[in-house]
Amino acid sequence: MQNTKVIQGRELSDQDIELIRRLMVDHPDWGRTKLSEELCRHWDWRNAQGRIKDMAARTLLLKLERRGEIVLPTRKSTPNNALRNRSIAQVTCSTESIHGKLTELQPLRVQVVAPSSADARLFNGLLAHHHYLGHRNTVGENMRYLLKDRQERPVACLLFGAAAWHCADRDQFIGWDPSARKRNLQGLTNNTRFLIPPWVVVPHLASHALSLVIRRIRADWMEKYGHPVHALETFVDQDRFRGTCYRAANWKHLGQTKGRTRNEKEHRIQASFKDVFIYPLVPDFQRELCK
Repeated sequence: MQNTKVIQGRELSDQDIELIRRLMVDHPDWGRTKLSEELCRHWDWRNAQGRIKDMAARTLLLKLERRGEIVLPTRKSTPNNALRNRSIAQVTCSTESIHGKLTELQPLRVQVVAPSSADARLFNGLLAHHHYLGHRNTVGENMRYLLKDRQERPVACLLFGAAAWHCADRDQFIGWDPSARKRNLQGLTNNTRFLIPPWVVVPHLASHALSLVIRRIRADWMEKYGHPVHALETFVDQDRFRGTCYRAANWKHLGQTKGRTRNEKEHRIQASFKDVFIYPLVPDFQRELCK
């Protein structure tokens, strides 16, 4: 009987891992980049625009190495990701207190954060230093939003990325069986980070920021990746938050997680319990996600 595991949103069998080992033996001259590219081509692992998902494959390989499943070739150079992560520590911005009414900040400007821009450095720095989970590089399809007030001060950061591979309450609500979930997971995105900087204390700002992003994310996703998303999800740590802003922005509370990590299938890794929320972006989202 084949063992399977989910890594980087992809289900891997023992045969898949053996393929990776065989490729490294047969091609000892390949570096990590070449290996990830060829692995994508072998699996035909591509995004909706037809581009190979080589960055996702690279992260998958690193996770396999950390688990002791494979030993990757020695790095040939310092990865750019490491340089970018070191630069996060150098980012600073004004932390002058922002209090008052939401109307005093409006209109808020919602910006999609472009890679390698000044806003990207600001966005990464804010999350790295002020979000309780921190922030490193994102892999795979993702969307980053930076919201600024009318004085161009940053007041919110939102990051959307890969949906959780499995969540019982969510899957039941959508109507997913394992096959439909595997086919349509890219039609759902997870709000993995949401930050209002600690020096910004403005009632209703968080729910308003969510509402502004909700209005545009489907079109933004379509423009960037060539396919839409039909619903949003998020997981709120019960030990820290109550999910008030999501409730105020009309997200639907579905239940709670079972205390395991997002891709863990063998019931060993324990994590804090989280409230599960979903926000449908279109009326027929369940039909779209179950095709």
